[in-house]
Amino acid sequence: MSKTTSADANQPVWNNLFAVCSVTILVLCFGHTLGTARLRNEPGQENGGTQGNSKQQAAAGGAEQSATQKYFTDVVLINQNGEKMRFYSDLLQGKVVIINSFFATCQGSCLPMNRNLEKVQQALGDHVGKDVFIISISVDPLVDTPPKLKDYSKKLNARPGWYFLSGDKENVEFALKKLGQFVDDKQDHLNIFIIGNERTGLWKKAFGLAQSDELIKVVESVLNDQAAGAK
Repeated sequence: MSKTTSADANQPVWNNLFAVCSVTILVLCFGHTLGTARLRNEPGQENGGTQGNSKQQAAAGGAEQSATQKYFTDVVLINQNGEKMRFYSDLLQGKVVIINSFFATCQGSCLPMNRNLEKVQQALGDHVGKDVFIISISVDPLVDTPPKLKDYSKKLNARPGWYFLSGDKENVEFALKKLGQFVDDKQDHLNIFIIGNERTGLWKKAFGLAQSDELIKVVESVLNDQAAGAK
């Protein structure tokens, strides 16, 4: 699986895709073309799940931003607990993440897709909130307020480390566009999981309605990835 480390920072992050297809699942492995794509953190920093840890990472890295941070930016979203979260520094930096888009009043694929995430959460156990974080972004932020997302998260038995995000419409749309998940009509939302290891630069896409055991294998492959040359 290729990981690119240099190219035009203005190109989309999802360039250079290649597909691996089977009956039950579609996985697309892709690298981002953002210059310094691979970040190394000191032990104890790479899995931080709080804003404080993110600030420590930023301080350790100095004033220079990585190309990944410049691409995603620190646009602010709001989680189901009403807490503000910076898109890159609090949600992505140094983490393994599973990202999807949905809306809480969806009568179609959203709930089955998120039930799959519930099964992934159960399979990963204590890794969630420590080694893996789940990021579900609403495509209907004007309706999906934090209290409504809080109620929705309870239906899925979401544990700490699974964030349901909305916020200012402009901010949410910006983040979704960066992920290639923006749609004009919420009914057209994608049923795709983006699974990434920001620390090593390995990113994959998987069909969110595939068999949960197949999705778990994809997540584990990204979680267990090591940067080239790492022992």
